[in-house]
Amino acid sequence: MKRVFGFFAVPALALPRFVKRWLVLAIDAFLCVLTVWLAFYLRLGVFVPLSGPVLWPVVVSVVVALPLFIRSGLYRAIFRYSGLPAMVAVARALLLYMVMFAGVFTFYGVHGVPRTIGLIQPLLLFVFVGASRAVARVWLGGLYLRQLGNVDLRKMLIYGAGSAGQQLASAMASSPEVRVVGFLDDDERLHGHVQNGLPIYNPLDLAEIVAEAEVSDVLLALPSVSRERRNAILDILKPYKVAVRTLPALSDIVNGKVSMSDVRELDLDDLLGREPVAPNGQLLNLNIHNKTVLVTGAGGSIGSELCRQILKTNPRQLLLVEMSEFALYQIHQELLALLKGERLGVLRGVEGDGDMGDLSGVMQQAHVEIVPLLASVCDAVRMHEIMETWKPHTVYHAAAYKHVPLVEHNPVEGVRNNVWGTRVCAEAALRHGVRDFVLISTDKAVRPTNIMGATKRLAEMVLQALSERNRVEVSERGAAEGACTCFSMVRFGNVLGSSGSVVPLFREQIKNGGPITLTHADITRYFMTIPEAAQLVIQAGTMGTGGDVFVLDMGQPVKIIDLARRMVELSGLTLKDEARSDGDIEITVIGLRPGEKLYEELLIGENPKPTEHPRIMKAHEQFLPWAELEEKLTLLRRAMSENDVPVVRGMLEEVVADYRPSGEVVDWVHMAMDRSVAVNGRVS
Repeated sequence: MKRVFGFFAVPALALPRFVKRWLVLAIDAFLCVLTVWLAFYLRLGVFVPLSGPVLWPVVVSVVVALPLFIRSGLYRAIFRYSGLPAMVAVARALLLYMVMFAGVFTFYGVHGVPRTIGLIQPLLLFVFVGASRAVARVWLGGLYLRQLGNVDLRKMLIYGAGSAGQQLASAMASSPEVRVVGFLDDDERLHGHVQNGLPIYNPLDLAEIVAEAEVSDVLLALPSVSRERRNAILDILKPYKVAVRTLPALSDIVNGKVSMSDVRELDLDDLLGREPVAPNGQLLNLNIHNKTVLVTGAGGSIGSELCRQILKTNPRQLLLVEMSEFALYQIHQELLALLKGERLGVLRGVEGDGDMGDLSGVMQQAHVEIVPLLASVCDAVRMHEIMETWKPHTVYHAAAYKHVPLVEHNPVEGVRNNVWGTRVCAEAALRHGVRDFVLISTDKAVRPTNIMGATKRLAEMVLQALSERNRVEVSERGAAEGACTCFSMVRFGNVLGSSGSVVPLFREQIKNGGPITLTHADITRYFMTIPEAAQLVIQAGTMGTGGDVFVLDMGQPVKIIDLARRMVELSGLTLKDEARSDGDIEITVIGLRPGEKLYEELLIGENPKPTEHPRIMKAHEQFLPWAELEEKLTLLRRAMSENDVPVVRGMLEEVVADYRPSGEVVDWVHMAMDRSVAVNGRVS
C-alpha cells in the first residue's frame, strides 16, 4: 500500500499546472454529485437512482458550486502546501454555496426534492471538499511520503528531551531537510516514553536505532551542558557514522525559543581545552568602564572580539583603528547592532521591574560612542593625531601580521607592521598620556623559528625597554610630574575560529571531500576560544605594573592530526587510512611550511609567577635597555629601507637572542631578484 501511494504521488506532482486544475475541478464536480446522492440516502434511508427529480439538485450543485469555487480562488492554491488560510477560503465559499443551495431547495422548494436536502448536502460537500484538500496536503505535501521513506530526507535524533529539544523538534516538524525520528536522553525514567509523538531512546541502544531508522545526524539539544559532559557524549557517538550538530550556548538563547536557524555545526571550541573560568567583573571593568578605549586591528579576529567584550563593559568611547576598509565597516556595523540590542534588552528589564539602577545602566549605554578610524599603525602622524584628539585611557594593540608563512615570504613588511607599528603606537601613547597599553602577543614569540615570532618578541622587547626607560624618567622627574604609561603584554597560543585557524580550513576540505592537508603528523598547538582569550587579555591588562609579560593558561597542547580526525568523525564520515581503505576522508601530510614549528611554547624562562587570576601567569623575560635597543632598531630600519632581507634577518637574530631561523630566505621579492640576476648572468 505504501508503495502504491508513493508510486501515484510522484507522477501527480509532475503533471502540468492546468491539468492539475482541471483534475481538481472534475473531482469537485464528482463530489457535488456524490454528496447529493448521499444526502438523499441520509434523508430517505435508501439509495435512490440519479434520475427524475433527483437530477435537479445534482445540476444545481454543479452549476452553483464550480463557478463559485473558481471565483473564490480555490483552484489557485497549491494544495500540497495548503493550510489554515486555504481551509478558511473553502469554508467561506461553501457558506455562500449553502445560502444559495438552501435558498432553492429549502426555502423555495422543488417538487420531489425534500427540503432538508438543501441543508444536508452543503454540509456533506463542506466535509468532502475540506477532506480532499487535507488529503492532498498530507499525500502530496511530503509528510506521508517522508513517513514512507520515499523522499531522501536525512533522519535525525535529538540528544536531550528537555525544553530545548522539544522546541527544536516542533520547529523541525515541517523541515524540508531533515526528519526527527526520536530523542536520546540519559534519564532512565524517560526511556520507552513518547514525547510529542516521538519515542525517547536510551543512548546505549544507539547502534540498533541507527541501523533500523537509518539515522544520519544527531543534534545535541544541551545548551547548558559542560564541555566535559559534551565530550563524554561524543565518545558515545564516536563509533557510529553520524554527523553531530548543536545548539548555541544557553546564554545565546535569550528569548527561550529555538528553531532550525539556531542549529549549527559542532565547533571544536565546544570540545577543546577546558572549562573557562568565569571572568572577574572588577578586572574586566577597571580599565574600560566609562573610559575611552582604543583598539588597533579592530577588524581582526582578536581585535573584533576585544571590541565586543569591551562594549559589554560600557566604555564612554570605543575607538576602532583598522587599515582594512571592509573589516572596519563590518565590525562597526556589528557593534552598532549589538549596542542597539543591549539597549533594548536593558529597557525591557526596566519596564519589567522599574529598578532605577537598571535605568541608570540604560542611560550610560545610550552614551557609548563608537568611532571607526581608518589608519595604519605604522603612520606616526595619524596615530598621534588620533590619540591627541581622543586621549584614550586604555589601548589594546592587536594590529599585527600573524600568518607565519605569509610573513616569512614578506619579512620586511612583517617587521614594519609588527615592530614599527608597535613602536609608533607606544610612543604616541606615551606622548598623549595613555594610562594602560596592552600588546596582544603570541606563543610564537618564544624561541621563534620564523619572522612572525621574532617580530612579536621584538615588539615585546620594545615595550619592555620603553617601560623601563619611562619608569626611570618619571622617577627622576618626581611623582608630581604624573605617572607613566603602563605597558604590558599578553601572550597566548592559537584561538579557534580565527582567520588563520586550521579549523575553517579543515572544515572546507571535509566539505569538498578531502583530502585534509596536514603539515606534519606530530605537530601540536595550544588552543583557546576567542571570547575567553579576549576576556583574559582585558583582565591581564589591569594587573600590569609596567613591562609585564603575562601568559595565559592554554590547557594541554593538542595534536593537529587528532583535531582533524575528530572533525571527520563529527561530520558523520570515516577516515581513509591504511586500516580503512574504504573511508571517506584522507589526511595528507605535505611537510612543514617555511618558519613553522612542530611545538609551541609559552615561556622563555622558567618559574612563572601566579597572579590573582587562576588562568593568568606572569613571566620573567630578559630585554635590552632602550639606548642599546634603539641603536639596533635604527640599523634594522636602514636595512629595511633597502629591502636587504638577509641583513634584516641577521639583525633579528642578533637582537632576539633565541631566534633561530628554520630555513633559507624565502622573501618573494628577494628570490625573484636572485633568479633575475642568475638569468641575466647566464645570458651575458
